[in-house]
Amino acid sequence: YTAMANPNIVLVTWRTLKISIIATTLTLLIALPCGYSIARSRNQAIRLFLVIVPFWTNFLIRIYAWIAIMGNEGFLNDILRALHLTTESIQFLYNQTAVILVLVYMYLPYAILPLFSTIDKFDFTLLDAARDLGATKFQSYIHVLLPNIKSGLVTAGLFTFVPIFGAYAVPLLIGGKDSYMLGNIIADQLTKTRNWPLASSISMTVTVLTTGLVFLIAMRKPREQKQVFDVDPAFLQATPDGER
Repeated sequence: YTAMANPNIVLVTWRTLKISIIATTLTLLIALPCGYSIARSRNQAIRLFLVIVPFWTNFLIRIYAWIAIMGNEGFLNDILRALHLTTESIQFLYNQTAVILVLVYMYLPYAILPLFSTIDKFDFTLLDAARDLGATKFQSYIHVLLPNIKSGLVTAGLFTFVPIFGAYAVPLLIGGKDSYMLGNIIADQLTKTRNWPLASSISMTVTVLTTGLVFLIAMRKPREQKQVFDVDPAFLQATPDGER
């Protein structure tokens, strides 16, 4: 475990944490309106089918598809050249931005499904009631909808953060050496340097960190409400009719 104090491993640990937080945040920001749209749609089955379709394709095939799209001679560069926006190929691969983009794509369905399940059980007449009391659409979403889907947000966050924190294939194939994460360090220690004790120590650290995160969130998870729905009290006081 003392070898984990190596500056390179510390740097990779912070990089892994940074990429995981950014990718998880972006995934939730995209998944929330998607889950809401599916829950409000009359064609839920079709939209859910489209969300599930990527699961039918092998993980590595999807990664190589992104390499084909973002490569120097890929689809994206072809479009830019066809539109005369550039004459030379732009390097979209082998950086942290590309890693985050592909990670968001890979784990977006894992966030959409629990959010949809939670939002689908929400009583949308509460949003209409909030607007009748003078709230804007944005205020009603923030103070009425979000407090009632906290469990879905927590579940979606865990479903994305935990696997992203241990990602291996995406940073290896999309990011390269400068985007290595802890999963890549573990693999290198096992297959190249044969330093199994260090690999085991890093693996145990990742396991403890992710398990501890799950435990802390579970302990802080909002208690089950006796009432079916919850509304932010400060929001009620702020509305024109909140005092009655």
